[in-house]
Amino acid sequence: MQHILVPFLVSVIAASTPLLLAATGELVVERVGVLNLGVEGMMLAGAIAGFAVSHDTGITALGVGASIVAGMILALLFAVLSLTLQANQTATGLALTIFGRGFSALVGAGYVGIPAPTLPKLDIPVLSDLPLLGPVVFHHDILVYAALAILALVAWCIRSTHLGLIMRAVGDSHDAAHALGYAVVPIRYAAVLFGGALAGLGGAYMSLAYTPLWAQDLTAGRGWVAVALVTFSAWRPIWLLIGAWFFGALMYLSLYVQALGLPIPTAFLSAVPYIGTIVVLVLISRDARRIRLHRPAMLGRPFQARA
Repeated sequence: MQHILVPFLVSVIAASTPLLLAATGELVVERVGVLNLGVEGMMLAGAIAGFAVSHDTGITALGVGASIVAGMILALLFAVLSLTLQANQTATGLALTIFGRGFSALVGAGYVGIPAPTLPKLDIPVLSDLPLLGPVVFHHDILVYAALAILALVAWCIRSTHLGLIMRAVGDSHDAAHALGYAVVPIRYAAVLFGGALAGLGGAYMSLAYTPLWAQDLTAGRGWVAVALVTFSAWRPIWLLIGAWFFGALMYLSLYVQALGLPIPTAFLSAVPYIGTIVVLVLISRDARRIRLHRPAMLGRPFQARA
C-alpha cells in the first residue's frame, strides 16, 4: 500500500504547487477589489523567463528571480491599464493572457525540447528518512515549501494584521477606505504586483521543477484553474489549500490513467481537471448567499477618487 500511496501523495503536492502559488497571489489581488484574469499569461511569462535564464546561466536561482520579474512586469502593465487608465478589468486581463501566451511562444521558440537545470530536492537530515512522512513531506524543492509558507503568511496577514484590515476595507468599500485616508490605487498596485510575482513563480515551478522542459502553452490552463480556485475557496486561504490539493489530485489522476493505457480517449482524460473545475464552480454558484457573504464587494469595480 505504501509504495502506491507515497508516489500519489508526492505527485499531488507537486501538481498543486503552481496552482497554490498563482491562486494565493490572485487571492490577494481580489481581496483589494481587483479582478485579474491574466494569471495564465503571467504564469507563461514567468515559465519561459525562468527557463531561459536558468538554461543560459546554469543557475536556477537566477531563473526563479527572472520569473518573478517577468510576472511583475506583466502585472504592472495590467495595473497601469486597469487602475490608472481605468480600462475594463475583465477585458484587460484577457488581453494580458493572450499577450503572455504569444510572448512566451515567441521567446521560447528556440528552447523547445532543450533541458535546463532543475530545482534540487531538499534533503532534510533525519526528517527525510522517516517512513511515509519523510518522502511525502520532507523531500521536495524549495518552491513547494515557499508556496505553503506564503499562503500561511497571507492568511495571517489578512486575518490578524492592520494591513489585512486595510486590504479588506479597500476591497469591500474603496470610497470609505479613501475617505479614511487610505491610498486605494497604490494599495491595489502593490497587490497586483504581488499577484504577478506569485504567478511568475508558479510558472517557474512548472518549467524548472514539475516539467523541466519548455513547451508552448506549458501551463495548460492552470492560470484559469487558479482564478477559479479563489472563487471555490470563497476567498478563504484554508479552502484555497484544500482546493489546490483537490485539483492537483485530478491532474495527477488524469495523467496516471493515461499511463495505464486504458481505452479512454486521451483528450477526455486531459480535460478531466477542467471539467472538474466547471462542475465545482457550478455547484458553488448555487449557493449565492455564501458567495455574497465572502466576496469583496468592490471586486472588478473601478475606483476614481472624488474631491
